[in-house]
Amino acid sequence: MTGPAPMAADPSTVNATRFRAAHEADWARLDRLITRIEKRSVRALADDDLLALPSLYRTTLSSLSVARATSLDRALVAYLEQLGTRAYFQIYGVQTSPWRQLARFLAHGWPQAVRDLWRETLASLLLGIAATIAGYVVVSRDPSWFFAIIPVGMAGGRDPGASAAFLRGTLYGHGAGGARQDGLATFAAYLFSHNAQLAIFSFALGFAFAAPTALLVAYNGLTLGAFQAVFAAKGLGWNVAAWLMIHGTTELFAITLSGAAGFRIGLAIAFPGRRTRMESATAAGRSAAVAMAGTVVMLIVAGMLEGIGRQLVDDDATRAGIGLAVLAFWLVYFYWPRRAGGVGHGA
Repeated sequence: MTGPAPMAADPSTVNATRFRAAHEADWARLDRLITRIEKRSVRALADDDLLALPSLYRTTLSSLSVARATSLDRALVAYLEQLGTRAYFQIYGVQTSPWRQLARFLAHGWPQAVRDLWRETLASLLLGIAATIAGYVVVSRDPSWFFAIIPVGMAGGRDPGASAAFLRGTLYGHGAGGARQDGLATFAAYLFSHNAQLAIFSFALGFAFAAPTALLVAYNGLTLGAFQAVFAAKGLGWNVAAWLMIHGTTELFAITLSGAAGFRIGLAIAFPGRRTRMESATAAGRSAAVAMAGTVVMLIVAGMLEGIGRQLVDDDATRAGIGLAVLAFWLVYFYWPRRAGGVGHGA
């Protein structure tokens, strides 16, 4: 059967004036309906309008396809794109409350995003461990390397020249006097700020083929190893490890995940496969961004744990026990097998 080809099949034959005249009424009606839903709710529509809504949406998408293919007025294309987007979210979007969206994120979205990054997380973890060992060995053999690794503000006097009594005092602020308490609080605040910035930059700089991310993860490991070496040289290796564990298991896990998210984006850009680099980065960024959003929660939890460790808990075994218990919680929360669906997995 022969006859005139569909409009979208031969864009060159489309006349802009006739095109507008033929479809503008449908666009205007869809716009009115969507505006009514946005201002009130879908219940504000009559039955006829509800039945017409999907048809009007498909007509608008068809018009948008033709407008793009025939290079019609850019303003018209922009209008149709905006109208199509608004209609999509009202027709197909799941209308949920902020609390339900938060529950969906915590119950499924965040853990799934972290599980999807398991290869990158393993790579980030191994790099951090290797850098920590390197920092420890280098500073143990030559303490002068400490000053090449640790900024003065971050060290706060905790350097190879410090006495064992001074270093011990920095670990046990509770009941140790106002000066020590204030000094430890200042150091803790600086450390939290430093680690939060490091986590954010590890993710944000992943687009540069993940090279800055790898450097930041390695640098964090070097600083950790350097500090451990200083305390271990004074016989306080276990003590500082326990002090770090109470909040460090959460904080370092967050940094590891941030590095993993940066690696995911960087590798997607470096090796896009059959996609364009932009498409590959966009796809990788979806899950990576969800995982990164959750690390903010982890950093807040780490800050609270650090406050408890500094002010309320002075016993090393208790500090280590809390740190290990929290680490176990994160591992179960992220990696314990769970069924797909449940909270937040709507249509």
